[in-house]
Amino acid sequence: MINHSNENTLLDDANSYDVNKELMGTISSDFVKVADQIKEASYQIRKRGFSDYPVFVASRRDVPVGQLLIGVNELDNQWNYKASFLDEFVQRELIGPESVDLWKENYKAADEYCCLFVVHGDFAGFVYIPYPED
Repeated sequence: MINHSNENTLLDDANSYDVNKELMGTISSDFVKVADQIKEASYQIRKRGFSDYPVFVASRRDVPVGQLLIGVNELDNQWNYKASFLDEFVQRELIGPESVDLWKENYKAADEYCCLFVVHGDFAGFVYIPYPED
């Protein structure tokens, strides 16, 4: 995780080293079950002009960010998935305004990758997972 001088600035390079292999495996195996719905939600968020930077919050407990998209066990999944976007992270001061440009530079193509904000135990960070190919 990259922390800048502003304590409210939270950034990650693509797939932080803080994400251990076990956690990444757990997230990936669960993500496959919900990927089609999340990819469609990402498309709709961008198409309807809400944001060019959709972010999906993945957690096993309730976190006060985003709107519930897929709850635990809806699609045989073990994580909650909430839809959000860059502006909410800035409003909640999870990303400082001075870091928005840097965050956008690191954002991966939304048609190919899902930007997940994973909250699990002591870890909270951005993870990019490629959508499965058809």
